[in-house]
Amino acid sequence: MTKLAKVAVKPRPLDMLDVIASEKIFLIIIALGFIFPIVFINNNQVLMWLGFLFAGYAAVSNDSIQSIGTFIESNQKKKWWILWLFVGTIFLITVTFSWFYFDGDVTYQRLLDSNGVTKYPHPVKFNYFQVIAPLVLLILTRLRMPVSTTFLLLSVFSASSSGIVSMVVKSLSGYALAFILSFLIWYLSYNFIKKFFKSRKTHQAWTIVQWTVSGSLWATWVMQDGANIAVYLPRQQTPVQFIIFAFTIFIGLGLLFYLRGDKIQRIVSEKVRISDVRAATLVDFTYVLLLIYKLFISTVPMSTTWVFLGVIGGREIAVSLARKKLGKKHQTKAFRIILRDVIYALIGLLISIALASGANPGIRNEIVKFLSGLFNLS
Repeated sequence: MTKLAKVAVKPRPLDMLDVIASEKIFLIIIALGFIFPIVFINNNQVLMWLGFLFAGYAAVSNDSIQSIGTFIESNQKKKWWILWLFVGTIFLITVTFSWFYFDGDVTYQRLLDSNGVTKYPHPVKFNYFQVIAPLVLLILTRLRMPVSTTFLLLSVFSASSSGIVSMVVKSLSGYALAFILSFLIWYLSYNFIKKFFKSRKTHQAWTIVQWTVSGSLWATWVMQDGANIAVYLPRQQTPVQFIIFAFTIFIGLGLLFYLRGDKIQRIVSEKVRISDVRAATLVDFTYVLLLIYKLFISTVPMSTTWVFLGVIGGREIAVSLARKKLGKKHQTKAFRIILRDVIYALIGLLISIALASGANPGIRNEIVKFLSGLFNLS
C-alpha cells in the first residue's frame, strides 16, 4: 500500500499539453496579435496603435530585468503599488520633459536629431513585420530570454543597414566596458564588500540610497530605451498622442509590478545575493554610470540589455573567482549562466536582423549582397 501511494503521488514531468494549458491565455493573446495586423493591413492608424501597444508592454516587461529588476528583487516586502507609483511617476516626469524640450519628441533625440534627420523614419505605411516584432519579443520574454529590445524593435524601422551596424558597435563596446568595469569593482573590493555586507541587517539609509540610485537608473533607461516604444508613433507627437503614449506605459508598469517582474525576473533572482539591497545598489550604480556615459557621447540608440548583461556578468565572474570555496563548481555555474545569457542575446540579434530584412527590402538586399561576397571570398 505504501509503495502504491508513493507511486500515485510521484510528480510526472510537464508535457506539451501541460505547457499549453498553463499558458493558454498568453498563447491566445499572441495568436490574436498575429491575426489582427492581417485583418487591418490597410488601416495604417490601427496598425500604428497596435504596434505601439505590443511594443509598450513587450519592451518594458523584457527590460525590467535591467532597469528595475534589481529594484523589484530587493524590495520584495514592499507593496507592489508603492513601487509602481515611484517608478511610474519618474517615467511621466522624464518623458514629459523631453516632449516639451524637444518639441514633441519623447526620445531625447534618439530617433530624431537636432537637424530633423533620422535613420528610423516613421512609416508612411506599416508592414506586417513591423507590427509583429514586439510579439516576437513577448515570446522570447516568456522564455526568459534577455534579448535586446533595441535590436529587435528599432531594426525593423531602420532606413539602412548602417543604422543597425551603429547600434551593434555601440552596444558591443557598452557590453565590454560594463563587463570589465564591473569585474574590476567586484574582484578588487570583494573582501571589503564581503566584510561590509556580512550582516544580514541593513541600515535604513541603504533603502534611501537604493531608491535614489534606482530612480536615476530608471530615468536614464527611459532616455535611452523610450525610443524602442515611441518608434511606432510620429517622431513629434501631438498632445493627444503624448497623453496616450505616457499613460499607456504608466498603466503597463503597474501590471508589471503587480506580477513582480513576471517570468523574466528569474534572470536577476538567480544571481548571487542580488536581493541584498546593498549589492543591488552597487550593481545599479555601476549600470547607471555607464548608461549616462553612453547617453551623452552619442545619440545613436544602444542596447541597454547588453550593457546590463555586461554589468551582472562581470560581477558574477568576479565573485566566483574571488570566493574562497573549494572546488570549481560555483565558478562553472557562473560561467554557464553568463554564457547562456550572451547566447540568448545573440539569438535576439539574429532574429532582429531577420525581421529587419523582412520589413525592409533595402536591408534585405544589403544582407544578400554581403553574404554573396562572403561566400565568394571563401
